[in-house]
Amino acid sequence: MTYQAPAELVDALRGANKILCVSHINADGDAYGSLLGLMWMLRVVGKQVTPAMPDPVIQEFEFLPGAGEIIPPQAVGAIYDLIVCLDMSSQDRMGAVFDPVRHAGIPLAVIDHHVTNTRFGSVNWVEANCAATCQMLTVLADALDIPIDRQIAVCLLTGIVTDTLCFRTSNTTPDVLEAAMRLQRAGAELPAIVQRTLNRLPFNTLRLWAPVLARVQLREGVVWAGATNAELNAAGHEDDDLRLNSVLSSVNEADMSAVFTEKVNDNGEPVVECSFRAKPGFNVGDLAFRLGGGGHAPASGCTVPGTLDQVIEQVIPMMIEERRRQLDAMS
Repeated sequence: MTYQAPAELVDALRGANKILCVSHINADGDAYGSLLGLMWMLRVVGKQVTPAMPDPVIQEFEFLPGAGEIIPPQAVGAIYDLIVCLDMSSQDRMGAVFDPVRHAGIPLAVIDHHVTNTRFGSVNWVEANCAATCQMLTVLADALDIPIDRQIAVCLLTGIVTDTLCFRTSNTTPDVLEAAMRLQRAGAELPAIVQRTLNRLPFNTLRLWAPVLARVQLREGVVWAGATNAELNAAGHEDDDLRLNSVLSSVNEADMSAVFTEKVNDNGEPVVECSFRAKPGFNVGDLAFRLGGGGHAPASGCTVPGTLDQVIEQVIPMMIEERRRQLDAMS
């Protein structure tokens, strides 16, 4: 293992008693897994830990131990010794959980694996070579002398499995596999986690894909599809993860893929959530960062103001140009 938790982070966690743990908007498995995994870890050593999320818990992750304890933004208090920000690259990803006025003066500890992290915390631990924030927490457990029990293991393995698509992404290293084996030995059941996450597809998602796939397009090595807000509502689709990019990214003729999802922000204005994927050797992280988002080279995302057609017209030429530039650099 080539990385370790910074001493200042370990000291901050040991020195705090009342801790708020938060992860990002539009949460995925690594967000839920790291949030709840750290909650259980810190409770082992007697900390008062409150887990919070900016959005309601997705049904897909309700099986995780402690998921029922996650509170919404309106239930978050104002007095904590420390706020731990998990799996997020910038402060705005906390959504309404964090209030700059109410929480002024409370130190922020950032634990994240996104290369685009802005180091917005008082203490920052960013490991871009890690496949998941949950992988980092296996190291943090050792630094804090916390044994990994079954409920911790289930949370952490869920984050690793979902962020690596069950060990299929290019950042699946021997360290990732060793962490996963350790968590299985601690009681986490890999087949059960895969069945509850990657191997399930809500029928409403399938209904949504029908019109979306009818409009899929491919141009100069970039494949994309978009869903309108009306289609999301008609399909009764409640969460933000279309799970479609895993399909688009497998297209033989494409090196990059994108899924565009039209939404309405809190001011009633149209915005589009953009989810990007890239095949090994290509990078979509820089593009997402330029558009105000973040992520990794193989997977990233952002939210862009405008209608679906407007954002696609803006972003697809940028993706095509970015692919050309990367191809030139390879030659």
